[in-house]
Amino acid sequence: MADRIERVEVLVASPTRNYVTLRVTTADGIVGLGDATVNGRELSVASYLRDHVAPLLIGVDPNRIEDTWQYLYRGVYWRRGPVTMAAIGAVDMALWDILGKRTNQPVYQLLGGRVRDGIPYYSHAFGWDIPALLDSVREHQERGETFIRVQSGVPGLDKVYGVSKDPNYEPAGRGARPSEEHFDPGAYMRHLPKVLTAVRELVGPDVKLLHDAHHRLTPIQGARLAKSVEEFDLFWLEDVTPAEDQEAFRIVRNASTTPLAVGEVFNSIWDCQRLIEERLIDYIRTAVVHAGGISHSRKIFALAEVHGVKAGPHGPSDVSPIALAASIHMAAATHNWGVQEYMGYPALVHEAFPHAWSASDGMLQPGDAPGLGVDIDEDILSTSPYVPAYLPTARTLDGAVLDW
Repeated sequence: MADRIERVEVLVASPTRNYVTLRVTTADGIVGLGDATVNGRELSVASYLRDHVAPLLIGVDPNRIEDTWQYLYRGVYWRRGPVTMAAIGAVDMALWDILGKRTNQPVYQLLGGRVRDGIPYYSHAFGWDIPALLDSVREHQERGETFIRVQSGVPGLDKVYGVSKDPNYEPAGRGARPSEEHFDPGAYMRHLPKVLTAVRELVGPDVKLLHDAHHRLTPIQGARLAKSVEEFDLFWLEDVTPAEDQEAFRIVRNASTTPLAVGEVFNSIWDCQRLIEERLIDYIRTAVVHAGGISHSRKIFALAEVHGVKAGPHGPSDVSPIALAASIHMAAATHNWGVQEYMGYPALVHEAFPHAWSASDGMLQPGDAPGLGVDIDEDILSTSPYVPAYLPTARTLDGAVLDW
């Protein structure tokens, strides 16, 4: 039969950074692509796909997208987690891509069609000191961006996650072990209001400012920070305390009216169910690749819609252009969308994953190519082998590993 999966391939490559790509081919030659990148654990998910998932897909009807998702999730005893859900997410993306190509429609049409003309995105402005940050903010404004995440160095600290003295910042360092950095929450909390004062004075009231605390505060510290930055009218304060302890967000919520965002480390609807249903957050940040693909992400965002929570998906450079395409297509067809994170990619990544989606003047467009509208350049991928790389480990000033 034509509508059967004939070949499943896992491609691991590093065109400036590591990506895990799934390629699914049907008996009649239609190719679907999915992203399975888990930053710092790429080979784990590649093995999961190659050794455990791929054999199960041969002969399967690619049109049975929901059934395949349920089979891969519920058909094994060990469920959830970033490796499993990224693997399922890659398969799901690839099957939606195949369906779009088979029906000659972009995926957003299969999801119900457009609900918005463009998808606003935010990118990252950072500077080791406030003058450098302000220069970066101006550059983003010159590109027409009106949603800007702002991060700054902290006096007394040699390293701060999300910030670099090098404008070409990449947090995942290549090498056999992750780098380490020390963090002082007191210094950070005292400095941030000064940073936001300077940025808000520069941009005025209309630019939507975002800030990420990277899970590094206790609930009480997070509550103090959220209260202290209310006057700056943030679009959101992200990851203010470790996300595993969902009750902790009640402490922050009760202390402040600053909008809260969290969820980039979540992998399923059950990870964020309480936060959404009890309205403890304003934006859910699950990434399509790490939360089981388009099929499961739609369910997360549908639950969020019922409770007045909007989507603001994770989208840094370790989410490949394939996963970003899936997120953009979902954004075009999802009513309760807030904003999409988009850091941009080096030129080589754009060349390795040629795509129909585009970014301009602070807005993303999915394009009208069938499926997800992304291809791969195998010559680039085949000459860009995997290189071990890890996100840094954070420690307190006394040397204990920080709970982030």
